[in-house]
Amino acid sequence: MVKIGFDNDKYLKLQSEKIRERINTFGGKLYLEFGGKLFDDYHASRVLPGFKPDSKINMLANLKDQAEIVIAINSADIEKNKVRGDLGITYDLDVLRLIDAFRGYGLYVGSVVLTRFAGQPSAIAYQKKLESLGMKVYRHYPIPGYPSNIPFIVSDDGYGKNEYIETTRSLIVVTAPGPGSGKMATCLSQLYHEYKRDIPAGYAKFETFPIWNIPLKHPVNLAYEAATADLNDVNMIDPFHLEAYGETTINYNRDVEIFPVLNAMFEKIMGCSPYKSPTDMGVNMAGHCIIDDDATKYASCQEIIRRYYNTMVEVRRGNADNEQVIKLELLMKQAGISVSDRHVITAANVKAEATGEPAAAMELPDGSIVTGKTSELLGASSAMLLNALKALANIDDSVELISPQAIEPIQSLKINHLGNRNPRLHTDEVLIALSICASTDKNAKLAMDQLEKLKGCDVHSSVILSQVDMNVFRKLGVNLTCEPVYQNKALYHR
Repeated sequence: MVKIGFDNDKYLKLQSEKIRERINTFGGKLYLEFGGKLFDDYHASRVLPGFKPDSKINMLANLKDQAEIVIAINSADIEKNKVRGDLGITYDLDVLRLIDAFRGYGLYVGSVVLTRFAGQPSAIAYQKKLESLGMKVYRHYPIPGYPSNIPFIVSDDGYGKNEYIETTRSLIVVTAPGPGSGKMATCLSQLYHEYKRDIPAGYAKFETFPIWNIPLKHPVNLAYEAATADLNDVNMIDPFHLEAYGETTINYNRDVEIFPVLNAMFEKIMGCSPYKSPTDMGVNMAGHCIIDDDATKYASCQEIIRRYYNTMVEVRRGNADNEQVIKLELLMKQAGISVSDRHVITAANVKAEATGEPAAAMELPDGSIVTGKTSELLGASSAMLLNALKALANIDDSVELISPQAIEPIQSLKINHLGNRNPRLHTDEVLIALSICASTDKNAKLAMDQLEKLKGCDVHSSVILSQVDMNVFRKLGVNLTCEPVYQNKALYHR
């Protein structure tokens, strides 16, 4: 059973209060740079068990009467059709998705800003599309010498050339579809324009990780480094905070490196800087809501191992390099863990070795492990899924939830009519067949009723799974890892 280590209700309360406090500090208007995922933050929910994936957006919904959303998108990312790796959609489409999602929570989306706009044809077309949908769109331009040439940046020829974003609320949340979109530059440009208009305003940053008030090498913070291994982010003690207050806090290298520049910009824009350190800029209260430190340590160590395996799979696919793997191995060493601490790995690989075919294993909420092997009718993942549902429903292992007579017509359809070569049922096909059987078979119905219990379970496959199976496990909320090998030696894998 997964132990709860994080108080989500306390987090919603404290985080809302902290943001309101920061708004008041600056006289009633705050530009809040929102890093990380506002929706579906499954990384946070995995390393902080009890944190709900939609916590941050629900926290903002508590402030919806004060909040206005500004979405920044880099014009160059529009031009090159940059894709979100987790969703598989381009950044420009993700902006539309974000707008719909914000509105679904009752939040007001005021505008979209095209950052680093340099006349890109795709960006111009995208602006016309947004405006035809009723959105306000603004342009911010590349600034020569950014971010080091501060006298030029903070001038009428720098930030002054950017279009001023008209806002109407006290909390301006600046977010984006991904990193490198220009959120911070948008906030600072707006501060420049606000002060030119004698409107008091401030800036703050909201990043969940690293958590500033837990130790540098705490597994939660190490798991953040694991999650950003491709970005070369490194957690570090905030030297500015230590010097100013004699207090050890945690930040990451990019914020520490850029702080002297930001501090100089604040002084030029506002007359004096409101902050003495990068930590001062943040408003994150997550560290105050950890209620079981051991539970978060265990969960975070498991996440580091998962990231290690996921990265090895990406190396096998040609989407990552071995340097990321080496960094993750170092993080595992710092956390004092090894792959053997993920029990499903050994179970799946032992089963595969015994059968000579791909195998899979799942750890159930009570800590027991079920496995699945490859057969003529089912792939290993499908067999494991049915075995897990039977175990959760206390159905005898000998019971057939789906009869071979029900599977064979599906196989015939796949091979004879849909052009598939593999007759074995994928996990999505098994669940559809099981749901059909559940209408007439009480055991199948009982098994279907267990699906919700799979959320948070760990699964390991002895081979890289198809995208279909990966998507099913993701939708079920299962934490999946795979050995970095394919089932066959083909060069092309779908």
